[in-house]
Amino acid sequence: MKTISERRLDGEKGRLSKAEPREIWKARNFIHEHASEEISLKMVAKSVNISANHLSEKFKEVTGVNFVKYVAHSRYEKARALLHDLNVRVSEAAFAAGFQSLSQFNRVFRNLAGKSPTEYRAVARQTRTGWNGETSAEFRP
Repeated sequence: MKTISERRLDGEKGRLSKAEPREIWKARNFIHEHASEEISLKMVAKSVNISANHLSEKFKEVTGVNFVKYVAHSRYEKARALLHDLNVRVSEAAFAAGFQSLSQFNRVFRNLAGKSPTEYRAVARQTRTGWNGETSAEFRP
């Protein structure tokens, strides 16, 4: 079974997967373009001209996850990328990625990363600054 990232890969490259219905492809693209904004199933359904119920059922069938989890994962990925920049505060990353509250962000992040955003950030600092104080160009927590 493919992961969420693998399922959306074709859509992120701007190509429609042969097995993916056009309305789901459009919905996923809408989610990625608007993930930092407040977003709802009804809003996405309207953007692709289908009912919210139909989108919900089809979305789960095609992606393997429900709409809410997909949006949360999309926001998590964006926040995780923002956390690579040590000049961005954790709270700034959360709100820039589209999370509506810090508690929601912390819960989703811990669930998906297995550690809190602050713990993730601590790994970034350790990775970027070696034992001799030199800064590494790469960051891989």
